[in-house]
Amino acid sequence: MSRFIILLGGELVRTPRLDRQVAGGRVIAADSGIRHAAPLGLMPELWLGDFDSSPAEPDPRFAGVPREVFPADKDKTDGELAVAAALARGATSLVLVGAFGGARADHAFFHLALALRLAEAGIEVLLTSGLQEAHPLLHGTRSFDYEDGTLFSVLAFSELSGLTEEGAKWPLNGVEVPFGSSLTLSNEVRGNLRVSLGSGRALLLAHPYPASEF
Repeated sequence: MSRFIILLGGELVRTPRLDRQVAGGRVIAADSGIRHAAPLGLMPELWLGDFDSSPAEPDPRFAGVPREVFPADKDKTDGELAVAAALARGATSLVLVGAFGGARADHAFFHLALALRLAEAGIEVLLTSGLQEAHPLLHGTRSFDYEDGTLFSVLAFSELSGLTEEGAKWPLNGVEVPFGSSLTLSNEVRGNLRVSLGSGRALLLAHPYPASEF
């Protein structure tokens, strides 16, 4: 498995769990995502984008990182270009760091949709801010390693069929979820969390650390 860390421009809090998730991966920074490299102790092999939101005076530690500059008038975001660069280098697993928050809610939404498309193409994807993380849910069953009390939601991008949540405070068993329903929001882990999906498009969004801890 070839794992790439994509540094995006959203919010980031360094946590022990995040350190484990990025350890040993190859790194590509998308524009202002370069600011996450130093706090995480990472050295990108590529820094790309239109550089409209990068620091005017970048950290000298990254002065030698190869750059790929794109015009501001382009039909892909810097994050999508960074993902494409990772895939071109053989990535089979992606960790999108800084995928949430920031000044652009449209970009954060796009990262969720992009993660679903990549997962459907066979690429393993994790989106994270350190305090929040999301996993695409495909047809079948998936287990998660969250501690008891961890808050989580299933975000539906379509109608869902056959959704089962085991190891949850409010378990579900093969339910149908209409698009736009709040049924799958704000649950808690109780034991070993397992989520099964018959059909539809969804992500599991979890909060492994309370914000009050950082």
